[in-house]
Order: sequence, then C-alpha cells, then structure tokens
Amino acid sequence: MTPCRITLVGAATTLLEIGSFRLVTDPVFDPPGSRYTLRVLGGIPIGMRKTTGPAMSREALGSIDAVLLSHDQHQDNLDGEGRAVVARAPITLTTPDGALRLGGSAVGLHPWQSAELVASDGSQLRVTATPARHGPPGSRFVVGAVTGFFLEWDGQRDGGLYISGDTVRFRGLKDVGGRLRVHTAVLHVGGAQFGLSGPVRYTMRARHVAAVARDVGARRVIPIHYEGWQHFREGEADCRAALESAALSCPVRWIGRGQALDLDL
Repeated sequence: MTPCRITLVGAATTLLEIGSFRLVTDPVFDPPGSRYTLRVLGGIPIGMRKTTGPAMSREALGSIDAVLLSHDQHQDNLDGEGRAVVARAPITLTTPDGALRLGGSAVGLHPWQSAELVASDGSQLRVTATPARHGPPGSRFVVGAVTGFFLEWDGQRDGGLYISGDTVRFRGLKDVGGRLRVHTAVLHVGGAQFGLSGPVRYTMRARHVAAVARDVGARRVIPIHYEGWQHFREGEADCRAALESAALSCPVRWIGRGQALDLDL
C-alpha cells in the first residue's frame, strides 16, 4: 500500500505526501492581518481579511512536485506567497481560465479531464478535475470558475482521494459519486459569505456536509477551509454540530493546523 499523508497548513492549503510525490493544494502563505480587495461585476470592491497565518512558512514547505489549485482568482486560495510557490512548481493543475492567467507551468483541466504525474522513481499519480460551483446558479459570471480534484495511484484498495475545491452542494457532485470511486473526501466548508451579497453562500455550509458525503459516496470525510479568514461564517463547532445531528454513516476526521493525518486508501 502506498503511504498517503495530509498535513493541514491552514484553510484550504494542505500538503499531500503520496508515496514519493509531494503536492500542495491552494497555496496561501501570507501573514495574518493581510487584507485584499476583490473586484466583481465590473469593479465593485469586496474586502477580505486573513485572521490567522499558515502553520508553516513557504520556505519550510520544501520542494514540491505539483500544485493543485482549485482557482487562482481569490486570495484565500492563492495569495502573494502562494504565487511564489506556483512559480517554482514543476506543474500547477487548475482551471483552464486560471492556467491562461498564470501562464508558466500551469495546466488547465476541464471537468473529467485527467493529467498523469510521474515521479523520479517511476511511480504515477492520476489527477482528474471534478465539477465545482463557487456559489448559487449563475455565480460563475461573478466569482469565476473553480475545480475539484480526484487523485488515484497504484496500490489503492478502496478508492481514491477527492478534494472538493470551493463549492456549494449542487447536482455536479452527484456525478462525482456516479463516475468515481471515492474513499476519502476532503471537503471545503466554511459557508463563505460577504455582506454585499446578503445571505448568499459561496462555499459549502455545515448542514450540507453529510449530504455531500453521500452524493460523492465517501467512506471518510475530512472537513477543511473553515478557519483563518473573516468571511468564513461557519467554523469547526458548527460543522461538528451539523454532522452529529445528521448522523453521518462514514467517519469524520478533523485535522488541526500543522497536524498530519495518515490515510489508508
């Protein structure tokens, strides 16, 4: 069995160590207190503030083989220091729009399109882009495209590793469960919300996690992306309470910032 370990750096940033591969998701390494302004709908400003820093620095991350970037247009998924990680990465897998903006080694994947990564020891890792929607119907025209990822490698026994990306629950997630054999689902939660758009949520709400787990057929769930930013409205306590009331049939594993979890897939 190929060893697999996930370390939570903070929010949506994780370090994945799969056999000889080292990958980072949605790299965000700017210091706490950083402020950003998004421009939507032709220039309307939306403020974002980072409340906690990463569990490790960009320098401490070390060498990586690839970046899995759900989207490049929001700083809670790619900030200034994160762009330095992308710049030195051999390959960054992201949305087609994001790859055009980033250039360099960035490769855009449409939903269900796959890329094969090969390590120096000859081992292989298949990464497949999965559907994601960063808000309500039609929100792509405001917030842009986003993608999830499904990872497969030799030696898996019970399915692969699914990373949702920033998404709400929508019909496309049932397609993930119908087309892929998911063992562990790393779900971006947090119920992201901005005052300008009222009650609209741009990431998964805690009360939807159990349903999403069923949609994708997960045998284990790891919630992330619920801390570290002012616009995350639902934290770990909200998610725990929602999952307890939903009586989720598969186990839920929680990872603290800087902590690692070994996965047996």
